[in-house]
Amino acid sequence: MHDTIIIGTGPAGMSAAIYAVRAGLSVLCIEQNPMSGGQIVDTYEVDNYPGIPGINGFDLAMKLREHVDKLGATVKSAEVRGIRRKEADGGDNAPIYIVETEKEELETKTVILATGATHAHLGVPGETELAGKGVSYCATCDGAFFRGKTAAVVGGGDVAVEDAIFLARGCEKVYLIHRRDELRAAKILQDELKALPNVEVVWDSVVREVLGEDAVTGVLVENVKTGEKKELASSACFMAVGILPRSGSFGGLCDMDDKGYIIADESGRTSAPGIFAAGDVRTKRLRQVVTAVADGANAVTSVTDYLVGRDYSGR
Repeated sequence: MHDTIIIGTGPAGMSAAIYAVRAGLSVLCIEQNPMSGGQIVDTYEVDNYPGIPGINGFDLAMKLREHVDKLGATVKSAEVRGIRRKEADGGDNAPIYIVETEKEELETKTVILATGATHAHLGVPGETELAGKGVSYCATCDGAFFRGKTAAVVGGGDVAVEDAIFLARGCEKVYLIHRRDELRAAKILQDELKALPNVEVVWDSVVREVLGEDAVTGVLVENVKTGEKKELASSACFMAVGILPRSGSFGGLCDMDDKGYIIADESGRTSAPGIFAAGDVRTKRLRQVVTAVADGANAVTSVTDYLVGRDYSGR
């Protein structure tokens, strides 16, 4: 029986593990992916994490994992297929949760869901067929394959602009295709983008098709205001159109919004007693590394309050 099981070892999950060990809790972390770190593993540069500007995502992930390991938290590699609730035998009616993996069933008093999010898809012709053949969702992973060539990036937020900036360092030309007439990215990123001579922003436009047979040769874009369509020659198309929460295994466990994000406030509390959420999987305004690690700390504080029967003000 564990005091808490943390599902996911991205920044939120690893922060939760650190705080849980320091709080003296019996804790188990479960990670489905080959390595810890979540989405930051694929981030070329993390310039907004306080105290270590310019660190790349892989190195930051490894530092977090080293901290977890140094404190002695147990991390198990497994795929969580579901969580079910059973009532405890004691008189306090506190539920016990069974975390089901492909190999075993694990009992715990509380669960912290820190499964993060995954890349959204456009759903246009050619996207699936050319995945891995020029269609990519990770510029830092695959950008080197297109050095000296032309690449297209789809999106207008921080990730899309960061991808365009990264690709511009090695590509001959980069198109940034955005459906609106202004970007949503942070101003410092926009300023850096505008200073790059080999980046062209294609405003008010959406991708209707990724072109090519054995490899990407271009994209068909449509201007949403004029209806004009044109082909842009490109050897790659990087999709940066948002993320989707990794919450599919937890349907019915606690309340979620219409997009599948787990409804939880900064304390991490969900609608289910003993179930907490942290990081990109929960409803929140800002999804960044710094807010994820804060979520992990807050969730463990809520777990400890829950386990000793205090309310969430600490009384």
